[in-house]
Amino acid sequence: MNTLTREDLFSLEAYSTERQAFRAKVLDHKAHRRVTIGKNATLYFEDALTMQYQVQEMLRIERIFEAGQIQEELDSYNPLIPDGSNLKATFMLEYPEVDERREALARLLGVERSVWLAVGENDRIRPIANEDLERETSDKTSAVHFLRFELSEQDIAGFKGDAVVRFGIDHPEYAYETEISLEVKQSLAADLQSAV
Repeated sequence: MNTLTREDLFSLEAYSTERQAFRAKVLDHKAHRRVTIGKNATLYFEDALTMQYQVQEMLRIERIFEAGQIQEELDSYNPLIPDGSNLKATFMLEYPEVDERREALARLLGVERSVWLAVGENDRIRPIANEDLERETSDKTSAVHFLRFELSEQDIAGFKGDAVVRFGIDHPEYAYETEISLEVKQSLAADLQSAV
């Protein structure tokens, strides 16, 4: 697994100098790691660079510089880095108005289990959702979920090859699908390693 260590991080002092350039690099990288499904659902795919940015920002905001506390942050974010056979994403339901969001989250119970990925004509892949903690109550879902898509060797080969890759949601209250662009496909394919 491509985990981050303390050696991968800037010190607080170095980060204050490098932050603007590093942030620009990460934002450029993230531009090809986002998949919008319909009007209100987005998958933000994580990797070592996006997680390094998250850790750096947490260390900066909290003024963390002690080794043990830095390791705690790394331990929190490292599980969100793909390990070669999967894609990991933050799944967000984005509704700008508070009342609209409240109503939507009540209607969309179980939506995280309705997300899917399809590589070419292969079977749809359903993600494993919210391994860290339950994010749904009996009357509403959360606006944020963490998803892990496990891919077979055949899926990985298609993803790295010329297969069309689609993401979708087939919830009764929210049903959309989208084909990802070549740029997004290439960015996400970098997370996958073939065993062959």
